[in-house]
Amino acid sequence: MRSIMSGSAGSYRFTLLAGAAAFAMGAHGAANAQDVPDSDDADELILEDDVPSAPESNNQIIVTASKREQTLQEVPISVSVTSGETLEAAQIRDVLDLQTVTPSLRVSQLQTSSASTFIIRGFGNGDNNFGVEPSVGVFIDGVFRSRSASALNDLANVQRIEVLNGPQSTLFGKNASAGVISVVTREPQFDFGGNIEAVYGNFNQVFLRGDITGPITDSIAFSLDGSYQQRDGFGEIVNLNEEINDRNRYSLRGQLLIEPTTDLKIRLIADYANIDEVCCQTGNLEIGPTTRDAITAVGGQFGTDFFADENFLNVVPRNRNENYGFSGQIDWDLGNISVTSITAYRELRNSFAQDVDFTSADLTTESRDQSVDTFTQEFRITSNFDGPLNFLLGGYYFDEQIEQDSSLSIGEDFRDFAAFSAVSGGFYNSPDPTSPQSRLNSGALVPGLTPAQQIGAGEALLAQVDQQLGLPVGSVLGGDFLSRERFTLDNRSWSVFGTVDFEPVDGLVFTAGFNYTDDRKDFAIQTTPGDPLSTFNVIDQFITQATALNPGLPTITSREQFQALPAAVQQQLQAAALDPLQNPLLPLADLQFQTGFLDVPNPVEPGRTRDDDFTYILRAAYQVTPELNVYASYATGFKASSVNLSRDSRPPAILFEPGVGPRPAPDGSNNFRGSTFLAPDSPIIDAGIATPNLSNGTRVADPEEATVYEIGMKGQWDGFGFNLAVFDQTIENFQAFIFTGLGFTLLNAGEQSVRGFEFDATANPTDGLVLTFAVTHLDPLFDSFPNPVLGDLTGQRPGGIPAWAIATSATYTHEFDSGSRIITRVDYNHESNTNVNNGLPTFNFARGETEIFRREVNTVNASTTLALNNGLEIGAFVRNLFDDRWILTVADGVAQSGTVFGYPSPPRTYGGVVRFRF
Repeated sequence: MRSIMSGSAGSYRFTLLAGAAAFAMGAHGAANAQDVPDSDDADELILEDDVPSAPESNNQIIVTASKREQTLQEVPISVSVTSGETLEAAQIRDVLDLQTVTPSLRVSQLQTSSASTFIIRGFGNGDNNFGVEPSVGVFIDGVFRSRSASALNDLANVQRIEVLNGPQSTLFGKNASAGVISVVTREPQFDFGGNIEAVYGNFNQVFLRGDITGPITDSIAFSLDGSYQQRDGFGEIVNLNEEINDRNRYSLRGQLLIEPTTDLKIRLIADYANIDEVCCQTGNLEIGPTTRDAITAVGGQFGTDFFADENFLNVVPRNRNENYGFSGQIDWDLGNISVTSITAYRELRNSFAQDVDFTSADLTTESRDQSVDTFTQEFRITSNFDGPLNFLLGGYYFDEQIEQDSSLSIGEDFRDFAAFSAVSGGFYNSPDPTSPQSRLNSGALVPGLTPAQQIGAGEALLAQVDQQLGLPVGSVLGGDFLSRERFTLDNRSWSVFGTVDFEPVDGLVFTAGFNYTDDRKDFAIQTTPGDPLSTFNVIDQFITQATALNPGLPTITSREQFQALPAAVQQQLQAAALDPLQNPLLPLADLQFQTGFLDVPNPVEPGRTRDDDFTYILRAAYQVTPELNVYASYATGFKASSVNLSRDSRPPAILFEPGVGPRPAPDGSNNFRGSTFLAPDSPIIDAGIATPNLSNGTRVADPEEATVYEIGMKGQWDGFGFNLAVFDQTIENFQAFIFTGLGFTLLNAGEQSVRGFEFDATANPTDGLVLTFAVTHLDPLFDSFPNPVLGDLTGQRPGGIPAWAIATSATYTHEFDSGSRIITRVDYNHESNTNVNNGLPTFNFARGETEIFRREVNTVNASTTLALNNGLEIGAFVRNLFDDRWILTVADGVAQSGTVFGYPSPPRTYGGVVRFRF
């Protein structure tokens, strides 16, 4: 079933499947986890997880969500746990699929292989800009992965994945205002063993994974693991006969576990991961006149069926990603006190080149080369007293350097495309130049002209512009690039955090925790506009030309000269400059695709942020009976400022206000490509550093501050267990990153909140059968969001957040007398019908309406495995059994008014598995 627009598409399948699996798969209960070991040696815990078996609902799940080893029932935090065994049974090998077993988590991959966003309880960001840190912190073996591009390794040798919901700043040193994903991998073992796995599936999917572990000496153990994944693309670039959305990645990791004494443990990890893929699949949901007429006129092709998986591009979009580093963890047990130190250094190298107009016309290609070098140090002291008081005290240091070089090219068809659009008049082919219909018609074929005639007329217009600028014919929009940029960001932060637990009577624990963070960022932005058309303003240029032809006036070439004219003369020149009948340059504003920007640092903007914040948690937990725990908490969280490292980074309105422009901006103000001559006084104007066509926007988004009230209950009995959390969570200044069709705007939502609950249960009604059910209900709201791009969103429901998310499963294990087993699993994932977003800056503005695209998710996955008693396993799996497709997200077409493109979900995949454990 395919769901695009408003309606109940897919709901009938949800009803049927929900009835068939009325009590199945969850997130907390999905952790087919380990029995608590009899000794303190975690090796026993890991080895038990290596052997697949029917999960027992009365097993106790060990987690480290509170930086201590506790059972899931004991830890007073809303945490979802997925074990390595569940990942294998559900055939989950990619973090993108983790959301199918964790309903409070969403993971999306959009523009590139490395542009992924992790979202918990509806909060998440940082997917497509390295200056925007994620609100959901990802930690792998205790090491913070500062960008999602560095957290995309294949899920190899995983012991468990913990998803901590809500702010976790008092336990984690960096960016946990919305939650934490903590991946825990298996330590090396002192018993020799390992496993190898091979998968072959449709789309020629090949997946190989293996690991080996064992002793080197009595006190040193090692492990090596690696994975390789290759798969043909889901889609096809029709005109180039190339595949898109393929998989081509591998990873390697080596570990040493050193235990010189029973009280000291040292774990060293080095890893390397490589991605080299063609990504990502797009499709058109709406075709505007620019795409229909202008793209066709220059010989371009484009897709018209969103789910046909057909692409028309002139460049194969290559994505390359290298991610590597090492870490060292020292755990020292001093009896009642334990000391932990985690030191890590990581490097990320990410690059891509992508045809961002998503047509076969050679218009423009975006390229980025990014590097991120990160050093982190965490130090913790934890008590284990017999008395009523215990504590955890930690410190964290973070040092990161980011560099990015990017550009937008000018393709061979770009000038013809612009010439065709120029003749259509753009904003000025209507008696009302501000009408939505006038914007929608930009780039359309003029009646009475053939496409060739319209291009010829446009070329003549551009030739006149070349001559006016004193350039050779063909210069405007005929060079090599529209824009080139270089960005750097240095981020240093440190924090002190800790908790104190007070247990006055058995079973009643009061907890107080804190975190103080100091965060400092220094950034630089250098831009080079590549097109001569971008270097002048159509209003200011007209005034210069008009005064040059008027012998009674001096030739005006600067704001100071214009402001010195008599007020009446200023008004006359301004009126003429804004009149389409007098100023023939006005339509050229629509051809200024990338204009000049003001570099940072500059005399007004120092290019730095300085943030600090104190966050805390207060909690009470009570063990009502040995089987039932309850808790209540109030917590705050913090995430430091983010920086807009994009070509759309602009000074804030407090520093610069442009003069009137040739047409309204998306926020309705008349400052699009605003005049410098007509601009009022401002710090940037007064400093004399304003560049042509400069407009205001955002450089920096203010820090996020989160608060959450939560009450929870956790129960565990023989054959049945459940977890319930009810919460009210708010983030002030949530950092939103919005694509406008030509660039990205970074801004703060004044306040965004969500109320809801999370519930999961696990039942073992009969030997070998485990049923699990998990549901998350979210009721989000923009409490305050005066959005300059989409209009005032205050009081609206944020898009992309389903009201209901359900994950269910049924697992049955039949054991033969020989000890061999057949393990069969079916799981179902549902997200209720919801708006994909809150509208599009160009598409919805132009239509004067609020037509919003929607999606509903219904996926069924199944697998079966024959596990022989000699360690050999043979299985088969299918993901997305019924081949449901839905929209991941949508965006305005790049420089194509009225066109909307988006990213479709993957189709059905299936295959066979062979695994051998030894």
